[in-house]
Amino acid sequence: MSLESVRAFLRAHAPDVEIIETAESSSTVTLAAEAHGVEPAQIAKTICLRVGEQMMLVVAGGTARLDNRKFKDTFGAKGRMLDAEEVVAVTSHPVGGVCPFGLPSPLPIYCDVSLKRFEEVVPAAGSTNSAVRIATGRLAELTGASWVDVCQ
Repeated sequence: MSLESVRAFLRAHAPDVEIIETAESSSTVTLAAEAHGVEPAQIAKTICLRVGEQMMLVVAGGTARLDNRKFKDTFGAKGRMLDAEEVVAVTSHPVGGVCPFGLPSPLPIYCDVSLKRFEEVVPAAGSTNSAVRIATGRLAELTGASWVDVCQ
């Protein structure tokens, strides 16, 4: 159902954006970069976190790593990554297919500045073998994301 929720979201908000499904898995940054012919940093990975009781998504460049100090300075507390079951419960997407599209309920979404070096990025699209190619600014605009600097 996760891929279908992304399809429905894109049909409603960005009908020109096509979902690319690959025969092989693109569930890791390395596999996704190989499958889509881009460098790993251009993969837009979506990280699911909890700060206190607040769940959120941070979309970052594929090779970027969360910086605990920057994160705490930005959000006032340390973020805790959700486990696989929590990720599915909050996003409806499996680990390896998590994206900021087609969520069952609204979540705060943040795009890390590590994405800004690319005109186009490749986030997953709700399954472990699907993705979209999308302009970086449009990704943030479509998802209502705020820009943050929380990665190394």
